Amino acid sequence: MLSSEEREEIEREFAHYPTKEAVCIDAMKIVQRRRGWISDESLQDIAGLLGMSVDEVDGVASFYNLIFRKPVGRHVIMICDSVSCWIMGYEKLRTQLTSRLGIKMGETTPDGRFTLLPIVCLGACDHAPVMMIDNETHRDLDPEKIDAVLEKYT
Repeated sequence: MLSSEEREEIEREFAHYPTKEAVCIDAMKIVQRRRGWISDESLQDIAGLLGMSVDEVDGVASFYNLIFRKPVGRHVIMICDSVSCWIMGYEKLRTQLTSRLGIKMGETTPDGRFTLLPIVCLGACDHAPVMMIDNETHRDLDPEKIDAVLEKYT
């Protein structure tokens, strides 16, 4: 069930869009910011508030790669796997991250600290390879820089 705060924040967004349905991504981002992810129950509640079917909202959630449909760690690492990042060392970076964290892509560390996810592009091709942790972009990476970057996120 949506909290009264979530519902009120979503309803305030209605004034910025021509239809309730257009608030779909913002509504999911509001809930995710408070809960960390979008559960099936949350998806149903959002659909009801926006006058959409659950399938319509789920379609948006599954298309938009920044909506998490299962629990994630306290910090989400998104590593760019675009062509530019591949050319500039993505594979070495991925290998270092999976080794250092002890998880595969798409998994969360046992302590719940990090979730490691691929992302198509972070829009910083001129500073490849790139990864984002939470909302902070880390550019011009190499395997040696990984430990120092991860230490910032306790």
